[in-house]
Amino acid sequence: MALTLAMTMLAALGPARLAAQHAGMMMMVTPDPLGVTMDRMGSGTTWVPDAAPIPSIHFAAPGNWDVTGHGFAFLYYDKQGGARGDEQVGSLNWMMLMASHSLAGGRFQARTMLSLDALTATSRGYPLLLQSGEAYDGAPLHDRQHPHDLFMELSALYEVPVTKTVGVMLYAAPSGEPALGPVAFMHRPSAMDNPTAPISHHWQDATHITFGVLSAGIFTHSFKLEGSVFNSREPDQHRFDFDPIRLDSYSGRVTWNPSEQWSLTGGYGFLKTPEALNPTESMHRVTASVLHGAALGADGQWSTSLIYGANSHPGHDVSHSVLLESEAVFNARDLLFTRAEVVQKSPEELVLSTPTASDHFTVGAASLGYIREVVRFGSGTLGIGAMGTVNVVPSTLSSTYGSRTPLGAMVFVRVRPFVNGMKMMGSM
Repeated sequence: MALTLAMTMLAALGPARLAAQHAGMMMMVTPDPLGVTMDRMGSGTTWVPDAAPIPSIHFAAPGNWDVTGHGFAFLYYDKQGGARGDEQVGSLNWMMLMASHSLAGGRFQARTMLSLDALTATSRGYPLLLQSGEAYDGAPLHDRQHPHDLFMELSALYEVPVTKTVGVMLYAAPSGEPALGPVAFMHRPSAMDNPTAPISHHWQDATHITFGVLSAGIFTHSFKLEGSVFNSREPDQHRFDFDPIRLDSYSGRVTWNPSEQWSLTGGYGFLKTPEALNPTESMHRVTASVLHGAALGADGQWSTSLIYGANSHPGHDVSHSVLLESEAVFNARDLLFTRAEVVQKSPEELVLSTPTASDHFTVGAASLGYIREVVRFGSGTLGIGAMGTVNVVPSTLSSTYGSRTPLGAMVFVRVRPFVNGMKMMGSM
């Protein structure tokens, strides 16, 4: 269902863009404040390298609106091995529209991002060994990745220059992302074709869906300093409504794009009682990331991300995580992606049934995947892919997981915009 919806949306946007072009409407009228284009936008108010944008479709709409569309859909068979493994057939999907308009010398942007994960991957989410975070039916989820909420984002962003070199930004969202952490995994060029979330997700970019965000910042062409007040409570298991909105936590982030190929960030956040199952326990989080992107030939790009995240709970040692991932779109047909990560997780996060003296266990995962594009339609492309994962746990957990190296695998069909959709459409 979701796959069909995404295919229909992508196929429809291409003809809409051509129709607008033929009508003489294709000149984009929204300003790019200080030269910061919409293609630099990641999730929330994050930036990605200019040289490796997320694949998207741009077209003009009546009333001098510029519209950008993103969308991914995966139809998958997921098999996770070992004593805690499971298998599932389902779909992961999201769709985003951003409508931009000039306003008082700046750029106003309204956004919506929607997902039907809870319908197509179940309310418990999909099997993913060593994953942790959020809850279902009053118990913590483990070895599964929770689904996204229907309203992943509903927000407004305004950016305006105040001098020739400095601008200010304001971001407000009943559902959105505060200034904390790197670009969310589904918006990172280095991870966009990987269907699974990192097992370090709740150390790095888990606040990308937050019910209540207000952010403000200053920026230049290459530098941005921003802060947020937001709701740190993790979304509940009811994925089709809005959770109670509150502003009880705060964060700050600095971003530097020194060239078209690089984007560097560092951030800190105080999260007041983020977990419903531990309503008295707050958290401090520190994150840092380095994103690199470069073009590969006429149709490809190569993107790599190095990300660090750490959580600190009162009465516990600081837990750390490191992730390295990369994706190479070689040409119009072939792409390869990989991810390796190490994270420290507590016995409570891993939901161990037997007592343990360890405060944290160091676990890891390494994945390699390949996609072959088989069908092009309008501005979209359909690919068939496969991914294998080797997970690593300490010897003290080998009996729990059935092995020190339990394996996982996924085969899937993926639909998204063509990586250079603007070039392709312009040449038709």
